[in-house]
Amino acid sequence: MNSQFYYENGCGLSDAELDTAVATFLAALECTPKKVLLLPPDITRLHSAGGVIASKLYHALKASAEVYLMPALGTHEPMTKAERDRFFANIPDDRFLVHDWKNDVVKIGEVPAEYVSEVSEGIMNEKIDVEVNRILVSGEYDLIVSMGQVVPHEVVGMANYSKNIFVGIGGSKLINQSHMLGALYGMERMMGRDHTPVRKVFDYAHTHFLKGLPLYFFQTVTTNTAEGLRIHGLFVGDKREVFEGAVELAQQKNMIFVEKPFAKTVVYLDPAEFKSTWLGNKAVYRTRMAMADGGELVILAPGVRHFGEDTENDRVIRLFGYVGREAVLDLFAKEEELQKNQSVAAHLVHGSSDGRFTITYCTDPSLLSAKEVRSVNYEHVPYSEAVKRYDPAVLTDGWQTMPDGEEIFYISNPALGLWADPKRFYGEN
Repeated sequence: MNSQFYYENGCGLSDAELDTAVATFLAALECTPKKVLLLPPDITRLHSAGGVIASKLYHALKASAEVYLMPALGTHEPMTKAERDRFFANIPDDRFLVHDWKNDVVKIGEVPAEYVSEVSEGIMNEKIDVEVNRILVSGEYDLIVSMGQVVPHEVVGMANYSKNIFVGIGGSKLINQSHMLGALYGMERMMGRDHTPVRKVFDYAHTHFLKGLPLYFFQTVTTNTAEGLRIHGLFVGDKREVFEGAVELAQQKNMIFVEKPFAKTVVYLDPAEFKSTWLGNKAVYRTRMAMADGGELVILAPGVRHFGEDTENDRVIRLFGYVGREAVLDLFAKEEELQKNQSVAAHLVHGSSDGRFTITYCTDPSLLSAKEVRSVNYEHVPYSEAVKRYDPAVLTDGWQTMPDGEEIFYISNPALGLWADPKRFYGEN
């Protein structure tokens, strides 16, 4: 099957156009599948349109094939029934499989240390084991479809494509090492770009270890508007070109270059999507290149109730806190807890301001207390107080002037973009 592209840069793809894309894809397959595995994102990618596309594929295939869905959880919590019902349309519970990133994986190869050293400019000099959920390589599925949103990302540069495999349904070794590689190389050197060291590692693993799988990709580029979710592009096929096309469009739609740095930024975290700082810190790393030195980032987080999505990750975050890149790397060199949990060490780097600006989390103290928030090196204001001044029901995205003259920049969903001062993004003085 040749790669096929469907895209609309104006008002966005209609529901009928999505139906046509699905039908065209299925008609182009060389054989009629009998057992299908769909790999959609989870609820933490609420605005990816992944649930919509997975549902359309499921309903188009269910009469002729046995169809299962395995949400690409990565290190995230399994989806609840309520979340599945919200994200997917009328799919029975027994069609869902749960990925366990620590126990239900198998090694399918390794990326050589020499290659890792080469692509990382010598920053990391160790082999990386490639693990995936064993069901992916079981041989029982004659069609596997991965879907999700291409958007700037702190670990890999631009999210999705093979990341949805190697992290979404990958194992702890690759997740840990790839996250640490990204943290060591520097997220500001990668976010919004394609051919990063981590992406090159994923590309190597994809080329060498996924050969022969009946694996296809549905890649979306989306934004969220006052009228709702807008799907600007849908790129479908089995070649890297589907990812590259989505990258080009996402760089146009999801990268916001600002005219001046933000002295104060207010970011809202939808409680349906963000329950941890592990996810909520998109507010930190998606805005850090736009933040002014000495500025303040206020994060409205009514649903945040813990730090890690995983109990072990949560424990380690509480142990060390968000103390800045250099301090974390110093700790990593000597602390076994971080050496065993490299993705946590990377996360602590991603969620720190390195002392450049203040981060204030506004949580419900009954879910995550002021003491807990301050213990990991953030400031705290109760959500009920913060919302009196910064009401997400009233604020609109972009620059806002408060009644007392204070100027802020408001972001209703940090997952959908990357905000940057061009001088920081391009490394200018």
